[in-house]
Amino acid sequence: MRITELFAEVVVAPGIGDGAREVFAAKKNLRVLVAPPPVGAQPRLRVVDGGLLVQTPDEGWEEEWRPVTERAPTEDESAAMRLAWRVAKHAPSNAVVAASATATGGIGAGQPSRVDSCRIAVEKARAAGLSLAGTAAGSDAFFPFPDGVEALAAAGVTAIAQPGGSVRDDDVIAAANRLRLAMVFTGRRHFRH
Repeated sequence: MRITELFAEVVVAPGIGDGAREVFAAKKNLRVLVAPPPVGAQPRLRVVDGGLLVQTPDEGWEEEWRPVTERAPTEDESAAMRLAWRVAKHAPSNAVVAASATATGGIGAGQPSRVDSCRIAVEKARAAGLSLAGTAAGSDAFFPFPDGVEALAAAGVTAIAQPGGSVRDDDVIAAANRLRLAMVFTGRRHFRH
C-alpha cells in the first residue's frame, strides 16, 4: 500500500478490509477512521471565534417564488432571474447579480451595503462593456431601502428576484412599481459567509 510509504497520521476511508487493517496496524502512529460517504447535501461548517457555524444546504427555490409587483415577469425575465438567483447563491453575501437568461452581466458581493453591491454589479458590467438593458437581478437578501432597486433600474434591469422580509418591503415594492419593474419574492435567502 503506497500510503504507508508517505508520512500520514490519519487515514479516513469509507471502509477498510482486513488486509489493509493489518498493513496500517504496522504503522505505530497512524490512525484509521472509517467514515461512510455523505448521503445527500451536507451542512456547511465554518469555524468562528468560540464555536462552529453550521449552515443547512441551500436547496430548492423556485417553487416558493411569488410576484409582488403590478407587473409580472415575462418568460425571458423569469429565465434571467433564475440564472441571477443561482449565481447569487454562490457569491459572498450581500450579493446582487445582474444577468440575462444565458449570461451573468455583473456581480456585486461581499459588501456591508446592499446598494453598494448593486452599484458594483452595474460597474462590473459597464467595465466589461456589457449593457444591462432588459436584464434581471437576483439578490441573496432583501432590499432594506428602495435605493438598490433604483440603481438597478437606472442601469436597465427590468426584473428582480429577492427574498423579501424587510420592514420596508412596501417601500421597495412601490419603487419597483413606479419604475415598471417586475419583482418576485423568493421566500428564502441565500447566505454565504
